[in-house]
Amino acid sequence: MHAGIWKIIKDEIAIWRVGALPGIAVIGLVIVVRLTGSMQSLEWLAFDSFVRLRSSEPIDERILIVGIDEKDIRNVGKYPIPDKEIAALVRKLETYKPRVIGIDIFRDLPVEPGHRELVAAFKDIKNLIAIEKVLPEQVAPPPALPPEQVGFADQITDNDGKLRRSLLATPTPKEYKLSLSLSLASAYLAHKGITLENGIRDSAAMRFGNTELPQFLANTGGYVQANDGGVQVLLNFRSGRERFRTITLNDIKTGNFQPEWIRDRIVIIGIIAPSIKDWITTSAIPSTKTAPGRVYGVEIQAHAISQIITAVLDKRPLLHSWSEGWEYVWIIGWGLLGIGFARLTKFPWINLLAVFIASTYLVILSYLFLLTWGLWVPVTPAMLVLVLNGIGMTALYQYDQAWRSRINARQTVIERTFETIHNGPLQTLAKTLKRVRDRDLPANELLCEVEKELEKLNHELRGIYEFLQQEPLMQDSCLYLGKGLILNLQDPIHELLYQVYSHTLERDFPCFKTLRVKIRTFEPIDNRHLNTEQKLGLCRFLEEALCNVGKHATGVTRLEVTCTTYEGWYTLSVIDDGLGMNSFKEGHGTHQFRSLARQLKGKFRRSPLSPKGTLCELSWPVAKLYFW
Repeated sequence: MHAGIWKIIKDEIAIWRVGALPGIAVIGLVIVVRLTGSMQSLEWLAFDSFVRLRSSEPIDERILIVGIDEKDIRNVGKYPIPDKEIAALVRKLETYKPRVIGIDIFRDLPVEPGHRELVAAFKDIKNLIAIEKVLPEQVAPPPALPPEQVGFADQITDNDGKLRRSLLATPTPKEYKLSLSLSLASAYLAHKGITLENGIRDSAAMRFGNTELPQFLANTGGYVQANDGGVQVLLNFRSGRERFRTITLNDIKTGNFQPEWIRDRIVIIGIIAPSIKDWITTSAIPSTKTAPGRVYGVEIQAHAISQIITAVLDKRPLLHSWSEGWEYVWIIGWGLLGIGFARLTKFPWINLLAVFIASTYLVILSYLFLLTWGLWVPVTPAMLVLVLNGIGMTALYQYDQAWRSRINARQTVIERTFETIHNGPLQTLAKTLKRVRDRDLPANELLCEVEKELEKLNHELRGIYEFLQQEPLMQDSCLYLGKGLILNLQDPIHELLYQVYSHTLERDFPCFKTLRVKIRTFEPIDNRHLNTEQKLGLCRFLEEALCNVGKHATGVTRLEVTCTTYEGWYTLSVIDDGLGMNSFKEGHGTHQFRSLARQLKGKFRRSPLSPKGTLCELSWPVAKLYFW
């Protein structure tokens, strides 16, 4: 029993190995390709698509954008916008008590007229923050502002030219600098008693209260060896068509706004004129007709500010990813699932359906991770290993299954052919050899006997050859007994056993000549639970047992052959009263019958009887059939 289970386990391991080893190689190859950075573009595409497909969020009313558009430039009559216009704008905004004002317009040099007015406004308004540029070429801040009222406007785009992360702080040769977005968010949160501190879980990260900003690292998410200088975070763009309330310079001049739009809000002044080209490309938010895939720089600042203050005040998720180790566990897991589909699904179409459903589940699960927790998991490599292993390894398993089927079919043909030869020509040959060895006849009679037996052997072999020439399907459902007698294995088993019994007793075996009493009983058997292979085995069992009686049961006078049912068991037995064989060493037939007994979940025994005789018996349980 244990040996049989161990064989099943070894066979299953051998089958799994067919797809497991190539499947693991595919997983390894995909991981290597990912480590080289070749999948960055695909992973960015998946990330952008998930971020863009999120449901629309309401306008963040904590932020107001004052955009200088093409109409404002025409009204002013020149560009850059003169300092006088900027000074008048910030002084008017200050009267409505904004929490903080950000100017996303470079003012390193005077733009007359009105430079003195702008310098005076900068000195008077303490909740104003302007910009500079620090990387890689520098643009100085307005000279009238102290360092604490300056933030850099630099952004880091990826190799495809699109923005996905926000630079919050960076070291410079002179001092450590903070971005405009971080400075404006810090000023807004400071009024609520929430200050900027170092992280707890990651001391290099930034923290506002209990909210730690997940730091962008070189291999975060789908990135490979990216520039992670300074302090960066993934930029969680606000979704929807209208992300922030935007008014123009002309709206401020004409009073076309509501005062509560400004009071206690973050106000950012910037350029939204297409001709100035102050924009950044991204695929993470829906495109507009006027600027497909483009977002003005002032709105980028608004997104960067909004993600900080909404995370702190509203618990809106910040984008982050697993550690590298867990990412590769995730990828390997989906690759192993693909191997499992390939092994466990029996039909290619079922496998395709399973892979399709699993791929859909992978996409939905990855989207929900990002939507609910802000977690960016590797979609592209996981999808690749799932599909490649799920479909590619199926082809390997199908090929292996076909190959094993051919081997099994060939082995079956060999075994059946040997059984036919063993129970026919080899029995004749064994009988002839025994006569020759016994030398119980004069030489001339023995020669005639041998010639006769060899002629019979010749006919038997030719008969087997002709049977094997038939269609394979016919061979599978038939049993060849010799002398042109072919039994249809679809017939009831008790009829087949009777025909085997009758044919075998007609054969010219020496011990059959002393038989005086023959008792046979073949009760009808419910053979719906027996397949053709098992029927064939039962017929061969009876034939072999009777042949052994004919060859070895010296002095036999009584033969009892029965197939009966008793206490839930079928029993096919052959009992004789001859001397039998001197040795009960197991031969080829005995091994076959023990194997047949295991298939039928039954028992086989061959034992001597007292004072003489032999019992050869095969028993198997009655199948329990249920009909509902």
